[in-house]
Amino acid sequence: MRDFLKEFRDFAVKGNLVEVAVGLVLALAFVALVNAFIADFVTPIIAAIAGKQDFSRLSFTVNESRFTYGHFINAAISFVLVAFVLFLIVKAYNAAKRKGEEEEAAPTEVELLAEIRDGIRSMSR
Repeated sequence: MRDFLKEFRDFAVKGNLVEVAVGLVLALAFVALVNAFIADFVTPIIAAIAGKQDFSRLSFTVNESRFTYGHFINAAISFVLVAFVLFLIVKAYNAAKRKGEEEEAAPTEVELLAEIRDGIRSMSR
């Protein structure tokens, strides 16, 4: 049992589990923020254009079956906004990662000075 608990602790502490958990919590908070923005700002604008006061109650009827589509439109708008912001974040992350890799690949001043020194030595021989 002690080995099991140690193994679980190592699993929970090692790797990126804590980072993933923090990212998940932030993502959930971000989705709540986007949903509030959609409900409080975007929906009233669309509702005003559509001529309805309560956008979430937009619907149509076919053969006495009522189809409500306001909530679906809210969810679709939220999805598109969240996906777009995540795309921008990933794009910025990849650009920063590429820049970091390029900086790592560039020779340091010490390496450049050593190359110059070695070049001068070979010319003087």
